[in-house]
Formats: sequence, C-alpha cells, structure tokens
Amino acid sequence: MPSRTELRADCGRCFGLCCVALTFSRSADFAIDKPAGEACPNLSDDFRCTIHNRLRSQGFQGCTVYDCFGAGQSLSERAGKSWREQPGAEMFAALPILRQLHELLWYLAEVLEHDQSDDVYAAIARVENVSRTADLSEVDVNAERAVVNVLLLRTSEKVRGTSGKDRRGADLIGKKLRDLRKANLRGAYLIAADLRGADLRQADLIGADLRDADLCGADLTGALFLTQSQVNAARGDRFTKLPAAVERPAHWLEL
Repeated sequence: MPSRTELRADCGRCFGLCCVALTFSRSADFAIDKPAGEACPNLSDDFRCTIHNRLRSQGFQGCTVYDCFGAGQSLSERAGKSWREQPGAEMFAALPILRQLHELLWYLAEVLEHDQSDDVYAAIARVENVSRTADLSEVDVNAERAVVNVLLLRTSEKVRGTSGKDRRGADLIGKKLRDLRKANLRGAYLIAADLRGADLRQADLIGADLRDADLCGADLTGALFLTQSQVNAARGDRFTKLPAAVERPAHWLEL
C-alpha cells in the first residue's frame, strides 16, 4: 500500500486541482467567493500559489488546513496533461472522491501498525483497487467507508481499552479539558477548546473538529487517526507532542 509519505499532498506534482475544483465561500476561512471549476485568482500559470506564504494573513486560512491526502498529484500524474491543456471536468469531479479513498488508506496504514490480520490486508487491497478505477464517479465511497470503519473501531477499542472517557460526538466547544487519555473523541466538537497541557495520549480523534483548539503543551503521543488537516486547523507550540505521522504546522512556530 502507499506509504504515509505518498498520502501527503505534494503541490509541486499537482496541477493546482484544489485551487480550481473546489468551491470557496466568503467566510473566515476564505476571503472570496469562488465557484467550483473556476481557478482561484491567486493561482499562477505554473500552478503555484502566489500568496502561499501569506495565506492566513490574506484571509485564506481554509487553504492552509486542506489536505488532499495525495489525491491531487495522483490525478495529475494519471492525466499527464493539465486542465489548461485538456478539459478538466473529469479531474475536478474525481478529486473529492479520490481524496476520501486516500484518507481511508491513511487510516488503514495506522491500523496496520496495531493489527496485521488478513482482513486488514484485504481492506487495504480493496481500497487500493477501487482507487485505481478509471471512472471514479462510479465508486460508492460510503460502502468502502463502512467496510473500513469496522476495522477502525476494532483498532480503537484494542488500543484504548475500557479506561478512557467516551466523548464521541460530544459538544466540547470552548471547553477547558485536561485528562483525555485514551478517550473516545470520534466526531467530537472541540472547536476553540482549551486543551493546553492536556493528556490526549492514545485518544481516538477520528473526525474530531479541532479548529482553533489550543493544543499548546498538549501530549498527543499515540493519538489515533489524527490527520494533518486536523493539526493544521488547531493551535499549538513547540511543546506540543504529536504522533510521528503528522508534522508540526509552520504557523505554530510563530507563537
């Protein structure tokens, strides 16, 4: 299966697909309205962002937290030619579908660290095979997600045991929280939560909304199913301990 490195966005190998395929709605995350299929005005002729180092200050925070899980470069390499050289509608439509499939592979790579059962390898092979489908619009992503979710839940229960708190889907917006070790935080709303110095070791964070959550000094060692996008959306510092699979965002170092 692809390595975690291959499942990271590599904008240098992409035709700027997310800058064209996705819809921007004027908000705190995007400074402009932009319909799907229309190139962002900040996209240069060589598919680079002209304000890449100033996205947050220019009102494009949403761009800094988006992660295609390598779907962009994969589709660009498959196509061979950019949407400027040929119709791009098929690539644009395929991006969100392949992104979801690559996200499943990201999670399965973590499952494999804890469980090498035959059904795990079978699930990986299945998602990889589906990801190579010529017409991705035919893929039932929900069906693939349902198969994988069984393995994610099993791994979560195996790693966390029964000692952690169950805060699945909880509204924890703005809450001050500290002891969350091995907690079930699947789909929890942790927007702007005060998690300074919190113990999040081996907590299940799949789908948790960490926008503007303060992770300064928090320990996320061994946290399950944490993505780069979630980390990018949060706030942290050089004392925040992260799983090896995710990188410390550049904007954290400014704090």
